[in-house]
Amino acid sequence: MTVLPDDGLSLAAEFPDATHDEWQRLVSGVLRKAGKDISGAAAEDALSTTFDDGLRARPLYTADAVPDRGLPGFAPFVRGARPEGNTPSGWDVRQRHTGSDADALHDAVLADLENGVTSLWLPLGEGGLPVSGLARALEGVYLDLAPVALDAGAQTAEAAAAWLRTAEERGVAADALRGTFGADPLGHEARTGTAGDTAAAVELARRAVEAYPGIRALNVDALPFHEAGGSAAQELGASLATGLAYVRELTAAGLTLAEAFGQIEFRYAAVADQFLTIAKLRAARRVWARVAEVCGVPAAGAQRQHAVTSPVMMTRRDPWVNMLRTTVAALGAGVGGADAVTVLPFDQELGVPDAFARRIARNTSTILIEESHLARVTDPAGGSYYVESLTDQVAEAAWAFFQEIERAGGQAKALRAGLVGERLAAAWAERSAKLARREEQVTGVSEFPDLAERLPERMPAPVPPAGGLPRVRRDEAFEALRARSDAHLAATGARPKVFLAALGPAAAHTARVTFAANLFQAGGIEPVHDPVTVTADTVADAFTASGAGVACVCSSDALYAEQAEPVAAALKAAGAGQVLLAGKGEFAGADRQVYAGCPAVDLLTSLLDHMGVA
Repeated sequence: MTVLPDDGLSLAAEFPDATHDEWQRLVSGVLRKAGKDISGAAAEDALSTTFDDGLRARPLYTADAVPDRGLPGFAPFVRGARPEGNTPSGWDVRQRHTGSDADALHDAVLADLENGVTSLWLPLGEGGLPVSGLARALEGVYLDLAPVALDAGAQTAEAAAAWLRTAEERGVAADALRGTFGADPLGHEARTGTAGDTAAAVELARRAVEAYPGIRALNVDALPFHEAGGSAAQELGASLATGLAYVRELTAAGLTLAEAFGQIEFRYAAVADQFLTIAKLRAARRVWARVAEVCGVPAAGAQRQHAVTSPVMMTRRDPWVNMLRTTVAALGAGVGGADAVTVLPFDQELGVPDAFARRIARNTSTILIEESHLARVTDPAGGSYYVESLTDQVAEAAWAFFQEIERAGGQAKALRAGLVGERLAAAWAERSAKLARREEQVTGVSEFPDLAERLPERMPAPVPPAGGLPRVRRDEAFEALRARSDAHLAATGARPKVFLAALGPAAAHTARVTFAANLFQAGGIEPVHDPVTVTADTVADAFTASGAGVACVCSSDALYAEQAEPVAAALKAAGAGQVLLAGKGEFAGADRQVYAGCPAVDLLTSLLDHMGVA
């Protein structure tokens, strides 16, 4: 036994192990001080958080939450689809190039490839570059070095033919091409409501198997389900059902099971909740491996993943915050083991991204790989008690939704019957309510908005295909309010205003003044705050000088009890159309609306209506 010298630092081994019961007793003691007389498991449950899909984050995790996950590169592939993971050179940095101008796209493609991008994602046809411009866009690109991911919807067959023809004309060997044809007939149906060409997708897969070993023909794009408001588990469940539908079509056409599984790539959204992203990608590999196992080819279940920073989380207001969102999302995607990662440019919701935005997008991955060294360890989150537990929860919830779709007859029937759309809409309605109440905060939009910001101008982006599942955004409700305010500003030269009547000393009103100002600006309403606190005798003059049409009283509950009614009466007498109270409690006889607990969107909409803001 080695005896370590005494360096004055105590080792954990010198302390007795604490038991779970002891920890729960300590938690119970703290809760009792807060007025909650609960103990044992109930005390622990009180500190737990439940979120989408019934997923639960507990306050304490222990080693029993970590089952045997196997090794990276081996079924069930939770720890990675390949033994080496992304360690040799990092994940594939895949840039998405939008726009319909072939010359501009060509310049952008070359600039990105020369500065860190390793593969290209090209939307073609409706909502992207015309297929006829593909050869020009790829001019100067070494097609044997740069993989290409096509995304052409109904024109997939034509786009694939154009890519292969371009490669052949340049003398690129068939076995040197890398990428995906991007055939996704069910994804196209989800986007447009129109059935895709399954026969063409099968033929492309057959051709890839026969002559193009580096190309996968089919892409299971889960973004339509994510962008329709689906939860993480719904996104995974729908992707599983789609993938299995393609396996059935391919094997019915004569491909082996191993060949069919090898022809499919999956595309998932990476969100700013890094732990959920990590768990989702790990869970996706696990459940797809289970599908392969049930089909009798467990070794073929290594899912190839393309992660894209979520379009749903991108905002139009304060778009620079999108850089932070996409950085965290890309971190989650990389740690989660995605094979390819696309960081969407921060300005993509404003139009065609400019060179600066594309540079920031590609450099986000470069920093994470080269400077943060995230790719040096395979499955760096593996063994985290929380991540392992969350992975299990996401996998189980995804499998349940997958089974529901299968019971309905498979993905095609479930889509056409409206089952998938209904489930996604229900999930989005629940989340929208949280956004409307600002329980889920959107920085720069529902929290800390800047009414004076000047948005960058961009060329209009091609209109993406529509007609199927809706496309939602977290900022949409507040964006509509801000747009009303902008129109009012353009028409009148001023924004709608609200006067904040601060009562008492700063300690009594500062928190609620800040809260109220933040709330009103989220709806495009400019708060006006007199630096001097007001009383029932002075508030009328201060309100008149503000030029506002409505008022909000801000102070402590104690001062409300003493002064709220006379102050509200003075404001009404001075012409305030509405008087609101920032905080809790109602006062008899006070003609005002209380917004504590009221959905922020509802309140702001009501105020804009009252002020005549169209």
